Amino acid sequence: MAFRVFARSVRFCGRLAASAQKQSASEGLFPGGASCRGVEGRKGFVFVPACFITSEAFLTRLANGAILKADAPLPSVLPNSGEHLSLLLRHPDQPAKSKVLKVAIIGSPNAGKSTLSNQLLGRKVFAVSKKVHTTRNRAMGVLTEGDTQIILLDTPGLTTVSKVKRHQLEKSLLVDPWNTVKEADLMVVMVDVADRWMCSRLDFEVLKCLAQHPDTPAILVLNKVDKVKAKDRLLDITAVLTCGMVNGHKMRVRPVIKPPWAKKLKEQLKVLRSQLGWPHFKDVFMLSSVDSDDVETLKTYFITKAKTGSWKYHSEVLTDQSPEEVCTNLIREKLLEYLPQEVPYAVTQSIEFWQEGENGELHINVKLYAKKDTHMKMLIGTAGQVVARMAQEAGEDLGRVFLRNIKLKLSVKLKT
Repeated sequence: MAFRVFARSVRFCGRLAASAQKQSASEGLFPGGASCRGVEGRKGFVFVPACFITSEAFLTRLANGAILKADAPLPSVLPNSGEHLSLLLRHPDQPAKSKVLKVAIIGSPNAGKSTLSNQLLGRKVFAVSKKVHTTRNRAMGVLTEGDTQIILLDTPGLTTVSKVKRHQLEKSLLVDPWNTVKEADLMVVMVDVADRWMCSRLDFEVLKCLAQHPDTPAILVLNKVDKVKAKDRLLDITAVLTCGMVNGHKMRVRPVIKPPWAKKLKEQLKVLRSQLGWPHFKDVFMLSSVDSDDVETLKTYFITKAKTGSWKYHSEVLTDQSPEEVCTNLIREKLLEYLPQEVPYAVTQSIEFWQEGENGELHINVKLYAKKDTHMKMLIGTAGQVVARMAQEAGEDLGRVFLRNIKLKLSVKLKT
């Protein structure tokens, strides 16, 4: 069976590395729907953002099926906790032939998991920053289109016990990713290909997670491809991270030997430590999670993979996070963005006031507690500029989530 590279627009031409089998004219990856042949090991590669390496069966389903578009406006988060809880408990308004898919998005810290979830949902409901451990707890997003409901399980980056103890992080960073995968129908492993260290091998914690759930289908998403100048490197990265195997078939990119599997747990972990990739990915996507067209391709893939089943939530549900959780998470995003090093991780929040005004605007007062006087000065900034800017930007983000004007006030106090 041949592989294809599904593409949508601008093309980049490069070269594939030599095939493991020396053939004068052998089929390798199929770019843009046309067969790709090479002479004496030379082959062409057409890269397009949002391309993926997949099987003929999926491409046929994708070609025959219409891409679903949402006719109704995107749902929002209700600013009232009671109403939000009532909506979560409301009976799903599913059609007669409903489909559902639970997707767990896992990966190392700062791989772009929350950014991808936000783009898929069409609203920013998960905090995003350049610093690690922005996501501290498992959170859920619900994408409902047509007869299909996709439940996105956004998880903290996989980390180790030693790192949690060293940085005094919450235990949820250890527990939530593993618990989330147990309920998933599909695992999405995200890798930041702009980080040369992270894309040279799969994180050991990710490999352990995959090895403990071999019956759950998994796909590999190479993120931030827009930051990679030499696009032909993506095939080398793919070959390493998949052990040269995609959907049970060998990629003709370069020779990669599939490591033997040990029966005993200790022997298996030893094999995993020496293993660079995972040979059981069903598909590989190459995209930029900030590009809406790229994400639309992945969304379509999820829709085609959904199975017949009952919806879990009403179509108006966007996330299981309470409005207060959405608020504090987006404020924490600004803390991570504006404060240096470990300072934002030590700041705690307390919502002092939350009330809807007569004109529908939402008034929110949040107090920020700093552990040190120096931290408090950083939070406030010169003439209060830093805290004022954070309040303005977080308020704008919340306005797009709650679909109303937000009057957000942040105050700073030294924690005693």
